Amino acid sequence: MVAVVSDAGPLIHLSQIGKLFLLKKLFGVVFVIEKIKVEVFDEGLRLGCVDAQLVGEALADGWLQVEPVSERLVGSALKLAEGENVSRADAETLLLAVEKNAALLVDERLLSDLAKMYKLRVWSTWTLLLESLDQDYIVLDEVESAVEELGNKKFRLNAKQSKEILAAAKFIEKKKGGFRQ
Repeated sequence: MVAVVSDAGPLIHLSQIGKLFLLKKLFGVVFVIEKIKVEVFDEGLRLGCVDAQLVGEALADGWLQVEPVSERLVGSALKLAEGENVSRADAETLLLAVEKNAALLVDERLLSDLAKMYKLRVWSTWTLLLESLDQDYIVLDEVESAVEELGNKKFRLNAKQSKEILAAAKFIEKKKGGFRQ
């Protein structure tokens, strides 16, 4: 399996819809930096977010792992954050993925674009759900529910974006049905 480093967004969003387990199925182990763990788990618990409990379970199970950030990486991340107008946590997450030659899980456009400049493979909540559908880890109804629950409420997807995600999901289902006949 490919190494993967996650930003906060996909962890939060997948937890909110009860699909955090998909990361374990797709990647085995997922790495986060301490700042992301604090944001998603510690602050989530403090604020009473139910989804933070799922992240805590993943940490306890060991498939979600906090990876220490070296002093050298911290220095480089500070320069990157200032130069590219991203948070230090985002810069550290990106550079950890570069250091590990890992894929990056991220929902933010700017960080995704930076990752692509570093030639990293980028996954978003939506590409994770579509890949999970393709791998038979979830069904079409679950993607449709995610678009409704996350897309319209949290991501503020416009009608065109929602339609594209659903069309991709239906294409995957149709393709799988064709292969099984």
